[in-house]
Amino acid sequence: MSSGQSLRPCGDFRTSYARDTTVFATPFTRNFALTFMVALLFAPLVFNGYYLTLLIQIGCFGIAALGLNIVVGFTGQISLGHAAFFGFGAFASAWLNNRFGIPVALAIPLSGVLTLLVGLGVGIPAGRIKGLYLAIATLASQFILEDFFSRAEWFTGGSSGAMADSFRLFDVPFSSERSYFFVVYAFVLVLYLLATNLMRTRDGRALVAVRDHYLSAEIMGINLTRYRILSFGLSAFYAGIGGALYGHFLGFVSAEQFTIVLSIQFLGMVIIGGLGSISGSLLGTAFMVLLPEVMEAGVGMISGSFPGLNQALAYIKEMAIGLAIVLFLLFEPDGLAHRWQRIKAYWKLYPFAY
Repeated sequence: MSSGQSLRPCGDFRTSYARDTTVFATPFTRNFALTFMVALLFAPLVFNGYYLTLLIQIGCFGIAALGLNIVVGFTGQISLGHAAFFGFGAFASAWLNNRFGIPVALAIPLSGVLTLLVGLGVGIPAGRIKGLYLAIATLASQFILEDFFSRAEWFTGGSSGAMADSFRLFDVPFSSERSYFFVVYAFVLVLYLLATNLMRTRDGRALVAVRDHYLSAEIMGINLTRYRILSFGLSAFYAGIGGALYGHFLGFVSAEQFTIVLSIQFLGMVIIGGLGSISGSLLGTAFMVLLPEVMEAGVGMISGSFPGLNQALAYIKEMAIGLAIVLFLLFEPDGLAHRWQRIKAYWKLYPFAY
């Protein structure tokens, strides 16, 4: 090699803490992410109301799924009552707006704070137990809040439900799918950026340490109970924001929307997307929201040959979701985020991808 040529390092050299905690590993990843985010701004100009509704659902559920991933994927806890927090945020935002006249733009973040307080209340006893006992405790919180939704007429409207006003900013209504898409998109960007930066801080590393080896974390001085409770609070905050956005999009909130089935679906989102992955939360949510639509389109294509399939469409959608969760647990337990990393690594190292 001539003296004019320089050696290029081969491998993964992270010589500083800043390099290890960077958001984008490479300039290509950064540019790709920024290009994708800018391209999404033109979605209302390209898609019709049906597809925009799906994108809004992905955004609302994706925020809540990220909250569940904080407690399950990053802290190693289990929560079977996430839909109840999602519903509490929806009811809280509608209540703040209807009862006190607080603008929806302010009621949404306030509902997240109220849901955080409820999550801390659940996390205080749940943070001291683990395993099956923790699963039962969070399941109990699901049914307790469901009962609260049906009985607290002053807060939820009881069996009649509650009306949720449309989003307004400076007296400009965001009631259509095209306008409300930008509201949800803004919340998704801010909350996902906050979660990404959280995991780069000392507290974020502590949450991961609690998950990986709680005995070692405790020896290093990490307060296990404190961080477990904190994870439940953060999880509830994200669920509350997502629920509030979803409630104001629908315009009506009822207790029947937030059952244990939705909690299982949230758990499926983080499993399919990838436990302990920020981007995986959104990937898993998109998969779970789009899968029933794909199944409906597939049934519609073959319904001429099998007329009875239309009557069983609802069951086919539910079975497809359950089957997808089982298949991912068997063949891709690390989720879509890990598969995406493998694909990127393959093409980066091609033709020496071994």
